[in-house]
Amino acid sequence: MPQKLRNLVSDWMFRLAFIAALLFWAVLYCFDSPQLSVDWIVAAPWLFVSLIVVQPLLEEIVFRGGLQSWLSGQGRGYQPTFGLTSANLITSLIFVTMHLFYHSPLMAILVFIPSLIFGYFRDRYDGWLVPSILLHCFYNAGYFLLYAPSTNQF
Repeated sequence: MPQKLRNLVSDWMFRLAFIAALLFWAVLYCFDSPQLSVDWIVAAPWLFVSLIVVQPLLEEIVFRGGLQSWLSGQGRGYQPTFGLTSANLITSLIFVTMHLFYHSPLMAILVFIPSLIFGYFRDRYDGWLVPSILLHCFYNAGYFLLYAPSTNQF
């Protein structure tokens, strides 16, 4: 196993980020009581793959790999405050704004904290996107299991 991957697997903060996802879903479930459904996965497996793998991969490449990397290279973009860089904060704000096109304002705003987490791991691992991609896929999986998308929506 490559050293980077070994470091990632043994990183307690990375494991904590997965636990945070479980807590995030539990809070969403308690406050909103969504109808749990996996029928859509059987009805539209291509949609499942798109939402859980393809879209997180592309979003991480564009936002963390492109925008956050570019911002990190600009002057003060990499000076952390409380462990978060301004590049991560700006990228996360733009990420939330983009989610306003497809989600309710509340759900789009709730994307902010996971986005900060994804960006944090992009910074923690010096631009390596694998941690943020894995987390993004996991967070999306839970979200879409709670909130089944309309197969006519995509």
